[in-house]
Amino acid sequence: MAPSSPPPLTRVRVTADPDWYEEAGISLGIRAGGLVFTSGQAPVDAAGGTVGRGDFAAQAAQALANVSTVLTNAGSGLDRLVKLTVFVTDISGPHQEAFAALRAKHYAEPFPAESFVQVAALADPDWLIEIEAVATAA
Repeated sequence: MAPSSPPPLTRVRVTADPDWYEEAGISLGIRAGGLVFTSGQAPVDAAGGTVGRGDFAAQAAQALANVSTVLTNAGSGLDRLVKLTVFVTDISGPHQEAFAALRAKHYAEPFPAESFVQVAALADPDWLIEIEAVATAA
């Protein structure tokens, strides 16, 4: 008897209104297999404008707010985070401290796994941070 194939994985696109990634052919997030995966969320407002040019704390707060929006629209939330990858253009102490303040405000135990990574550049030269997340679906 041949082994049976697993059932196909259902993937559901997560959107927002407005969906600031749809024009680029990218999903804000995908809900699959009981998890929600976000695309990298940048410090942009609903109109697509960069928030807090030159202000890391303001940009970090906006990027995390965007992660929260995508997760909420997927039926999840920051309280269901399991993994974050935080991309920054400057990993210096003040930026780590600013993000630590956001963690203290928004995360509860058990804390999600996280990587905090310096990159040479992000898609827009004014962006100082971009955040990808994985959370459990409700």
